[in-house]
Amino acid sequence: MQGSQSENSFTYNLREPFLILRIKERLENGQGLVSGVNKYSTAFGRIWLSVVFIFRLLVLLVAAEKVWGDEQKDFDCNTREPGCHNVCYDHFFPVSHSRLWALQLIFVTCPSLMVVLHVAYRDDRERKHQLKYGEGCPHLYQDTSKKRGGLWWTYLFSLIFKMAVDAVFIFLVFYIYEANFYPLLVRCNVPPCPQVTDCYIGRPTEKRIFTIFLVVVSLVCILLTLCEIMYLICKRCRECVVEHKINKPECQVTTISTLASKHNQENLQEKSLLDQGNGHPSAEDSSAPAYSLAFS
Repeated sequence: MQGSQSENSFTYNLREPFLILRIKERLENGQGLVSGVNKYSTAFGRIWLSVVFIFRLLVLLVAAEKVWGDEQKDFDCNTREPGCHNVCYDHFFPVSHSRLWALQLIFVTCPSLMVVLHVAYRDDRERKHQLKYGEGCPHLYQDTSKKRGGLWWTYLFSLIFKMAVDAVFIFLVFYIYEANFYPLLVRCNVPPCPQVTDCYIGRPTEKRIFTIFLVVVSLVCILLTLCEIMYLICKRCRECVVEHKINKPECQVTTISTLASKHNQENLQEKSLLDQGNGHPSAEDSSAPAYSLAFS
């Protein structure tokens, strides 16, 4: 027994440096991704990225290897019936928690790349426009990273997609595991088990705590995303109101000048008609011809 424990500890000590290096590489890649997306995010978006990077990515990388690494090996049942152990484990845990959270993290972070790609498309289009028409030509965009037009809709769609992904994965956790977050004892009566079999999960309390923690973090991310959506919509509505107020006086001045000129034309026409009706010559008729000066 002591020999096996020392062997396991020696194996773990050999694996630990490689595990640390792998976590470091993943963190560097994640940090590059976060810094790229962070440039085009709002204040709520930056908070969301920090929560995802610290409370989801780090927890998943650090805890998944140790907490869920021995998930099936430590799933013990009080029967030796061939196949009963595997069938019971598959019945209660059809999808590994660590893989489910990793898949959720991938789907949640992918929409942010849509914004980065859209900005890169704008930059490339602006560069080609400058090469075609010269440096002095008007720019297509005042700021390629400013959320206007299609980029605003892309950013809004990415937020809605992220919120929907988090909501779907939370629903899947409760649906697949039936809200039983790693109980101490599970009873299995699935064939080929001959009777009701008692099975025990390895380190259920630790796994339950991490599962509840990740669910709570997902709810926090949904709340932050919802706040960012409301912030974007309210900000856009306020900008539209300000633009309308700025353009409204110009329209009023134009309308007043148009009405005034039209009114003056109508007055001139009425005066001309009255002069003709009273027998008074108009200004053009009253002026003497040029040759009349010779007879005066």
